[in-house]
Amino acid sequence: MVVDYLIDPLQLRELSEFGEILADDSTEVILHAAENDIITLQRDFDFRLRQIYDTQLAARILGRQGVGLANVLQEEFGVFSDKKMQRTDWGKRPLTRQQLTYAQIDTHYLYALRVRQMRTLEARGRLEEARAAFRMLEAIEYRPPEPRTLWQLKQIRTADENDLGVLQAIWEWREKFARQADRPPFKVLSENTMIVLSQKRPRSVGSLRDIPGLSGRQVSWFGKELLEAVRRGERLPVPQRPEPVRKMDSVLTRAGKKRYEALRQWRTETAAARGVDPDIVFSNETLLQIAVSRPLTLEELAGIPSVGAWKAQMYGSALFSLLSQGQTKSPNP
Repeated sequence: MVVDYLIDPLQLRELSEFGEILADDSTEVILHAAENDIITLQRDFDFRLRQIYDTQLAARILGRQGVGLANVLQEEFGVFSDKKMQRTDWGKRPLTRQQLTYAQIDTHYLYALRVRQMRTLEARGRLEEARAAFRMLEAIEYRPPEPRTLWQLKQIRTADENDLGVLQAIWEWREKFARQADRPPFKVLSENTMIVLSQKRPRSVGSLRDIPGLSGRQVSWFGKELLEAVRRGERLPVPQRPEPVRKMDSVLTRAGKKRYEALRQWRTETAAARGVDPDIVFSNETLLQIAVSRPLTLEELAGIPSVGAWKAQMYGSALFSLLSQGQTKSPNP
């Protein structure tokens, strides 16, 4: 019988004992899409997780498509998860009954899912691969993000040059407001709304109500501040777009780039033969490290942190041949 306990980190002052349980080698921690949870728990509580089982990663190693938890629960157990609960305010207390039910379902079936996946992984000869991948998760380290800039907006490439000054001012206002309100910036203003504001440049509170994505509540709350940001942006010089920097160009010679592209081709073929996504074999970052370091032995290959012993044994022969001859080998099944 599975018993569910919901722990509210906003209601408890001290969680260190819970962290000790998660770090205990005798405790298996089952998560779905574990990386974000690992990083969040490190960042907020300095928790270190051991003995991790990631049900999403296991599903991907099995070559499954549609690995979001809602899809998996529906297909495996006929359970429908209310996705709209993801967009509710989880910082507000008390939590509603619907939120509590959603949170319970979010973890309730993970143990049963793990049992099913373990059987399938073993039957298909992929259990050791999964275990090696899970051990990699233990090494994840939280690193503070680089300072955010205007140039990280997805639509910035298509923004008109004449609108960039206004867009810069709106972006700066949104970042400051989000910090003060302790809200994610996208929940203050969407990127699309920012783009439209920089194009339309409204002059009055009334005209703000015609901007897509701005609710009446938002207009009442910070409409005047937005108008001031627009006016300030019109006085700013047009910011210069930074030159795009490709990491590969900074670390690889011409020959190195050829090695990297050969590695990518090999990975595509290998992943297709195994029925998995390419990054389950190796990520682009790992291929870049291999192309740069050109390991000559299994020990050197396994020494690349994102490779490890299992993948070194699995793919080492093909990689060494490719790196030394400059041509691909038949993919490993």
